[in-house]
Amino acid sequence: MKTVLLALISLTATTLIAADSPPVGAAAPDFSLPDAAGKTHSLSEYKGKYVVLEWFNPECPFVKKHYGSGNMQKLQSEYTGKGVVWLSIDSNAPGLEGNLTAEQAQKVMKDWNTRQTALLLDSQGKAGRAYNARNTPHMFVINPEGKIVYEGAIDSKATPNPADIPSSTNYVKAALDESMSGKAVSNSNTRPYGCSVKYK
Repeated sequence: MKTVLLALISLTATTLIAADSPPVGAAAPDFSLPDAAGKTHSLSEYKGKYVVLEWFNPECPFVKKHYGSGNMQKLQSEYTGKGVVWLSIDSNAPGLEGNLTAEQAQKVMKDWNTRQTALLLDSQGKAGRAYNARNTPHMFVINPEGKIVYEGAIDSKATPNPADIPSSTNYVKAALDESMSGKAVSNSNTRPYGCSVKYK
C-alpha cells in the first residue's frame, strides 16, 4: 500500500511539474490565432518587440477588477504607446464561462474601451495549454528576442476588489520597466490569481 501511495505521489508531482508554464528565460511558444476581426496574429511576427500576453475572461470578477477600474486599459495604453504589443487571449471553450464569439469580443472591446493590440480567440485552448495559462488574468512578458522575462500575476493583491489596486505592486509594469531599461527583472515569477481558464 505504501509503495502504491508513493507511486501515486510521484506521478502527481510529475504531472504537476509537466504542466508548469514555460520557465522564465525560455523561448516563448509560438502560436497563430484569429482576433475579434478575423485577422490572424502569430507570436513570431512580433519578434523584435516586447509582447505582453494576458489571459482574459470578461465574466471573471478578477478580470472585471482591472477593467472596471480602468487599470488594465491604462496599462495597455501606456505600453502600446511605447511600442509594446499587447495580446489578450480568450482560451475558454465554447459553452463555458468566458468564451467569446468574434462578435461578442468586438462588443466587449467597445463597451470596455480596451486598449490592447488585439483580443485573440483560442476556443480550442491550444495557445493556453502551450503556456499552461491557468487563471484570468495570467500574464506573460516576452522580450524582443522571444524569451519569457516574466510569468505570473498582474499584481501583488490576489483579490477581486478594485480598491486594492493603488496599494498593490504591479508586477507586469515593473517587469516591462526593468526589462525595457536593460535591467534584469527583479521579480520574474509570481503565482497567478483569478478564475480558472475553462478548457474543453
